[in-house]
Amino acid sequence: MNRRKNVSFIVLGVVSLLFLFSLTFLSDANTSEPVTASTAELLEEQEEEANNEQSQSSSSNTNGSGDSQISNEVNNTVDANDGDVTNTVENEVNSTQSQVDNQITNEINSDHTSINNTIDNHISADGGNVDNAIDNSVDSSEHSDIQNSINNDIHVTVDVNVTNQINNQVTGEQRADSNGNGENGGNNENGEDQNGDDSSNGENGNGNGEETPETVWGVDSASITTEEMLACVRNNFGDPEIWGRYLGTNEGASYGLTAEEVELLHAEDIQILVIYNHFNDGTGYEHGQDHAQAAIEMARDFGIPEGVALFANVEPIYPIDSDFILGWHDAVTESEYNSGIYGVFDPSQEVYIAFEAAADANPNILDEMHVWTAAPNEGITTEDNAPVYNPSYPDGALIGGWQYGLDAETCNIDTNIFDGNVLDVLW
Repeated sequence: MNRRKNVSFIVLGVVSLLFLFSLTFLSDANTSEPVTASTAELLEEQEEEANNEQSQSSSSNTNGSGDSQISNEVNNTVDANDGDVTNTVENEVNSTQSQVDNQITNEINSDHTSINNTIDNHISADGGNVDNAIDNSVDSSEHSDIQNSINNDIHVTVDVNVTNQINNQVTGEQRADSNGNGENGGNNENGEDQNGDDSSNGENGNGNGEETPETVWGVDSASITTEEMLACVRNNFGDPEIWGRYLGTNEGASYGLTAEEVELLHAEDIQILVIYNHFNDGTGYEHGQDHAQAAIEMARDFGIPEGVALFANVEPIYPIDSDFILGWHDAVTESEYNSGIYGVFDPSQEVYIAFEAAADANPNILDEMHVWTAAPNEGITTEDNAPVYNPSYPDGALIGGWQYGLDAETCNIDTNIFDGNVLDVLW
């Protein structure tokens, strides 16, 4: 009897051990593999997401007392039905010397194309170089939307060189093509020289790829532009696209352009025509060069970007000869600015005769010097009642605009119709 009990206990023990072993084995097999597979998939998804984000945006932050060099290159090649590309490059630099190079290249072949390129540079340094380049090559059979924005917020103590280059090559229908430098493109708060890729420096003219209008309406004034004055013009005359203002104050004649005016006018999408009126004797080649150099220095000190035209103001009572015009033109065109002249360009006036003589001596003046004429005088009107564009100017000259109405009692302005080509040399 005891022996049977012992055998039963032994059998029961063996069965129990086998049950425990099987339970442990099956439990391990059901828990280890799913955990491993889930972790691998998660890591792969995270890595792919990180790679995609890096290809579309770049951010650099440098803070230190040494030199810094940043180079960002973004290349996208897309061949699809719909091509949507967004590129964002941001650089925050605080260093002694900085070198920042940003290059964005997009090659898109699609029916519908949307490109948005943004470059933001925020730099505090003793000096440095900033090179921004955007190249868009688009082959779109239906439409393309291109938005380029370059914003340079630069604070330096010595010297800075800024180069902004935007190239758009579009084949097919182009719905929108906007090249902006922010409009803080090449913005240097110390007023240093800024080197752009073209005369517009991102701010001037109709550099946004839109078709240049034949004419636009505008005003000029010897008074400082305020919000109240702008409202006065809009309420009584029209909505100007161009506003002529003077470099530096000329006592008894005009108040000089201020930084606050520039901010206000640009915020309202109004471009500035720059006038120099600090002479009353327009004779002699050296005299013309001297005043041109004075205008250039004033423009540089004020922070006016390269490519803008500086208009020499020749009043009818001033003596004027061809030598002065030649001297002005030669000095201005040798600088980073464009040449311009204002006067009553009626064939009976001295400025008309002097200009033709200057053009005979240097035919390039006909193609390079923008003429702003005050002839004929049709009288002040509203924008809606402006006369048909019919300025008087020398044959073959590069006409920039017509001041057809003088001395409005309301708002203290003159009224103008400007030729569309002058938009390329305005601020």
